[in-house]
Amino acid sequence: MGLQIYHGGFPGAVWAGAIALLLLLQPARADEPAFIAFSAGAFDVGKDEAAAEGRLEYRSGTRIWIFKPFTGVMGTSDGGAYGYAGVLVDMFYSRRVVATLSFAPGIYGEGDGKDLGHGLEFRSQLEVAYRFNDRSRLGLSFSHMSNASIGDKNPGSESLMLTYAVPVRSLFGD
Repeated sequence: MGLQIYHGGFPGAVWAGAIALLLLLQPARADEPAFIAFSAGAFDVGKDEAAAEGRLEYRSGTRIWIFKPFTGVMGTSDGGAYGYAGVLVDMFYSRRVVATLSFAPGIYGEGDGKDLGHGLEFRSQLEVAYRFNDRSRLGLSFSHMSNASIGDKNPGSESLMLTYAVPVRSLFGD
């Protein structure tokens, strides 16, 4: 029996893959701007309680070592809501391909949707995006939300999202 890594039900193989990506990390480019990201997709994807999900995020352009802070809000079609703040790491595999790992704790309200077992939930995510000439990005992300077993139950939830991130200066100027 080997070492098994789990985070609130999130398979260890996914975490091992994320760690491998970090080891291959090319540092975030200093000239990458702040972004406003718009996302749409599925919450609790592949399960009976699946719902539509939408997100709005602010991704800072300020780096602290390899990390950038970000914050956001999420809502589901069944009234669930999540407000969060955390850190992300951008990894450039070419001029066009960017992988972003992120982690964010936040406050979750289930509405008429899935009970995740606690008000405090943690979201981890991997996003792979295409970077356009204007630095905007179009990507696909997979994320996991879990309370890390601080609640009496910890069913977790996965989301599959399509994201368009646009530089803030494109929206509002310098």
